[in-house]
Amino acid sequence: MNRNDASPTLSIVIPTYNGRHLLDACLRSVKACQPASSPIEVIVADDASTDGTVPWIDHHYPWVQVVSRKTNGGFCAAANGGIAAARGTFIQLLNNDAEVTPGWAEAGLRPFDDPSVGSVAPLVLVRSDPSRVDSAGDGYAFFGWPFKRGHGEPAENWSRHPADEVLGASGSSAIYRADVLKRLGGFDESFGSYYEDVDLAFRLRWAGYRCVFEPSCRVLHDVSATYDHGSPKLHRRMSRNAELIFWRNLPPWWIAAALVPHLVFLLAQLAWKSRHGRSTPFLRGKLDALRLLFDRNRSSSRHPARTAPTRPHLPLTLDPRRAARNHARRVTS
Repeated sequence: MNRNDASPTLSIVIPTYNGRHLLDACLRSVKACQPASSPIEVIVADDASTDGTVPWIDHHYPWVQVVSRKTNGGFCAAANGGIAAARGTFIQLLNNDAEVTPGWAEAGLRPFDDPSVGSVAPLVLVRSDPSRVDSAGDGYAFFGWPFKRGHGEPAENWSRHPADEVLGASGSSAIYRADVLKRLGGFDESFGSYYEDVDLAFRLRWAGYRCVFEPSCRVLHDVSATYDHGSPKLHRRMSRNAELIFWRNLPPWWIAAALVPHLVFLLAQLAWKSRHGRSTPFLRGKLDALRLLFDRNRSSSRHPARTAPTRPHLPLTLDPRRAARNHARRVTS
């Protein structure tokens, strides 16, 4: 595994910002678990870090390619820089606070034998407690609630779970068909971070591709290590992005049916946020979403959900109780 592999099967893109303290475990796991039969390349997409990440990688991991931004642009911008540089047939987005496990690549690439599969969702386990699940693929409740399947549940239950179709894959470790990912333009950089993977999952669906959960492809994830989850700015962005997902990605007929439940859900969220002192960033985020939705330059009328010639299969749950049991505030970046 080096920077000059002629034709890697898998490109691993690791976006990072001031994450040098996290990268050592991540990169060591990739080195230790690299597949024998499938050449891979590793790209660290540095988002203008100021902690010496780039020279540290050059010194300690010379086989890693670094794509470095001059200005900080957020998770999506950094990820897209790495995606553009990737040469592999498949691309895995891997958080800097994640570790791969033996056999992860072989298992994660097998579902792509089916040409209709555009992405694969690994079984993501909590690194500090691998007996618990972080994500078994992404789900979406019909009234506008993205959630992690299986979050917090015993890993044993999901390790024996059959591979099945899910809405999408967690951005902490998702594997994509490279040509499709690049054709769709990667992540929407207006999201910055959070729910960008759900938006991409919908766009892959509208392009005619499926996502498969593969329980034998396992990744450890250090949940919440990258961002300050007490930040009002972050809560505002999450509120905005969640609203954009609903209005941009669902077909008009679905929005019409889900509108009243969606509004009730927003009121319930507002009540919870108010009790915890987070109502202001929540409301500001919703206003930000409205401005973007009505901005002519970012009009959702051009989104595949409005222009796709055929209606894709969208595996959305109709049972809000199931969504509630599986939901956890998303921390994929």
